[in-house]
Amino acid sequence: MKRIDSIKNERIKAWKKLHTRKGREKAGMFMVEGHHLIEEALKSPIVVQVVLMTEEIVAPSNELINGCEMIVVSDQVMKEISETESPQGIAAICELPVSPAIDTLEGRYLLADRVQDPGNLGTMIRTADAAGMTGVVLGEGSVDLFNSKVIRSSQGSIFHLPVVKGDLLVWIQWLKEAGIPVFGTALEGASSYSAIEPQEQFALIVGNEGEGVSQEILDRTDQNLYVPIYGHAESLNVAVATGVLLYYLRG
Repeated sequence: MKRIDSIKNERIKAWKKLHTRKGREKAGMFMVEGHHLIEEALKSPIVVQVVLMTEEIVAPSNELINGCEMIVVSDQVMKEISETESPQGIAAICELPVSPAIDTLEGRYLLADRVQDPGNLGTMIRTADAAGMTGVVLGEGSVDLFNSKVIRSSQGSIFHLPVVKGDLLVWIQWLKEAGIPVFGTALEGASSYSAIEPQEQFALIVGNEGEGVSQEILDRTDQNLYVPIYGHAESLNVAVATGVLLYYLRG
């Protein structure tokens, strides 16, 4: 097994650039940290090129490794490439996947309009996975899917559920043509979510943490919904509201 002890190693320098969206897109790769997330990546169609481990870490099973390169690194090197304050001692370098093809629009979809907080987006993808959604569509202006915080917050759900980038206005048109009702989320000019019945198929659009869903998109939905506030809070966190709505709408 290979070993790297120096933070000046050229491969380490290159992998550290994966901390940024630009670096990931240029290299065509992203990084995953921690046993659970790496095992989820190894079980998925994602191509895992390299697994990096410190000496005391137990490697994933041979069945999962399936020929990918294994490298032992020093604690200093692991700390250098890690994006967490307390590295778990194992990381993997993976190829950015080709956006999954969605051949049919049957099912249930979550559309994200300019969601910028990585923790929120990761939690929303995890919730969509748990709620049995068909797929997630990220509109322009949303945080990068392969941001490390998105990956950690999703708890591996980005490896289970089709997540695609797309023009939400185009997607709304496609969904309507397929006979799937499209629901926006808004604080004004909207109905309480409980005013409608759960749906066999639907698309839910949630928006930016500060501005919500853009008016241009809201003007094209079939109906816009809100989650009532019964206490003194000004609003619900977008990921929490997403969970409430997804589970209600699917019935």
